[in-house]
Amino acid sequence: MTSSREKGTTVAEGALKFEKYTALIDQFPGLQEIQLQGLGEPMMHPRFFDMVDYAASKGACVTTNSNLTLLNAARAERCVQSELEILHVSIDGATAETYERIRVRSRLEKVVRNLGLLEAARQKNGRRGPRLHLVMVIMRQNLEELPGLVRFAHRWSMEEVFVQHLCHDFTEESLPAHYRPMREFVQSQTLLFEDESRIERYFEETRQVAAELGITLRLPRVRPKPHLPEISGRERCDWPWRGAYISYNGYAMPCCMISTPDRANFGNMFEDGVEAVWNGEAAQAFRRQLASREAPAICRSCSLYAGVF
Repeated sequence: MTSSREKGTTVAEGALKFEKYTALIDQFPGLQEIQLQGLGEPMMHPRFFDMVDYAASKGACVTTNSNLTLLNAARAERCVQSELEILHVSIDGATAETYERIRVRSRLEKVVRNLGLLEAARQKNGRRGPRLHLVMVIMRQNLEELPGLVRFAHRWSMEEVFVQHLCHDFTEESLPAHYRPMREFVQSQTLLFEDESRIERYFEETRQVAAELGITLRLPRVRPKPHLPEISGRERCDWPWRGAYISYNGYAMPCCMISTPDRANFGNMFEDGVEAVWNGEAAQAFRRQLASREAPAICRSCSLYAGVF
């Protein structure tokens, strides 16, 4: 579920209303897990930790993905006192030069300071949570810093380093014009066309560092997985059957890879309710096509569908 901004909105407009959020949660009986994130920074939401605790009170495991740039002492206190289970910290460079080139207008030293605030709050409150995982998007420009990021994760008592490929190549013909710069960026940075020996050199070094430090490491495939013609799209990706991804303004999308509802959506759950949209014709038609041998174009350009996420 996304609670952050989409293109063309202000911070206030892009904040999911708490009352609408709780109404949505109440329509998911037996909710097992909720990932509170969208395209922006979750901690921009003024009631983010209230949202965490409400979902947890319904029995859900609550996780989020944050760049930690907005953390401060007060939020660090609230974070460790909340029921947040896992905090995925998004960092794409082990050095300030690389990190700040990728994360424009961000400072790695600020992230490090905020990790210190989080650790201090844990010690003060006598709590071990939330558990910390590091998430890195691997690209040509940061490949060589992968071993250093594993060392960084160990230094801050993170359990896992999850390395993922760029999630989408944005090659579908229906792509809105404002996404074209993203398509160009992916084409310039994807590892799909990188020299395999260079990739393996840094992947192998990273495996060794992770094993030495006891860090769980997940590395992606960097070549598309071969699929037999008889294998359906559902066997490649079952996300539209097992979870809902909902924008701040109520639109249900097939998955988080699609990011914004202008690319694809099933309808508005605020207006029509969860069950009506989840079981509606738009959702069912999308699932039928994905389950066929000719998946939707938006899925065919997705790294998860291609097996390289």
